[in-house]
Amino acid sequence: MITLRQLRYFEALARHRHFGRAAEAVAVSQPALSMQIKELETTLGIALVERRPNAVRLTAEGEEIARRASRILSETRDLIDYGRHAGEVLTGTLRLGIIPSIAPYLLPRILPALTRTYPNVDLRIRETLTEALVAELKQGDLDVILAALPVGGPDLETRLLFADRFLLAVRATPELDERQRVDPASIDGGSLLLLEEGHCLRDQALNYCEGLRPSTRSTFGATSLSTVMQMVAAGYGVTLLPEICAPLEVRDDRVALLRFTEPQPRRSVGLAWRRSSPRKQDFLALGDCVTAALDPAN
Repeated sequence: MITLRQLRYFEALARHRHFGRAAEAVAVSQPALSMQIKELETTLGIALVERRPNAVRLTAEGEEIARRASRILSETRDLIDYGRHAGEVLTGTLRLGIIPSIAPYLLPRILPALTRTYPNVDLRIRETLTEALVAELKQGDLDVILAALPVGGPDLETRLLFADRFLLAVRATPELDERQRVDPASIDGGSLLLLEEGHCLRDQALNYCEGLRPSTRSTFGATSLSTVMQMVAAGYGVTLLPEICAPLEVRDDRVALLRFTEPQPRRSVGLAWRRSSPRKQDFLALGDCVTAALDPAN
């Protein structure tokens, strides 16, 4: 009889491709994990793993079993969630993923309202890049993510929360007219400072500045917006800054913000969750908290 434990151990091995790291991920010893996977292979009557000295390779059958195991484990988590949260909104543990270009600017505004309205929710926050968040959401390691849309695919459901306009951050000079509007296509690619590869904010900036050719793009890449803004303040270039970030990131008189010509470039920010999740009402309530916290009237 196949057990959920065996599937969980094998799913960890398929993800890490290393017995030691997989065992650490599921908090068991390496021999215990190896034994359970051997029992799974015996039950199924097929080899799932090709064992090598310093690595693990899944067989073709192992790859298929790993995909099916991931789906079964995700649906099992959803079943447990349904039992725990049926009839109640935002109670118990809620695992929220959020991207770095939103987390420090939005969380301080929404967390007080969320905990005040739903005191029984235990919020667990994971901050990382969109690609990793989507993967963890699909695997069931996260319940919901807050990111720039669109994300995922047909197995995810989303809710748009707000539009976040982009501003052009430049070094302030006495002759600069901050009322002027900027055409994104007019930006000099060699002066455009961006976050490093992997940040959706980088991809969005390059998409909006359509005139940039690969040969004209700056090779600069930072891990945080704070670093980018310091570079702008020092006169090393310009950057696209989401409006939600401006109050925290623009505290230096050496930086000026310019608006773009219409239609102003913007990103759509929202929530995404698995369509199979029974906690849609929780996610809608979370979305309501976000939009209420951003309402100027509140």
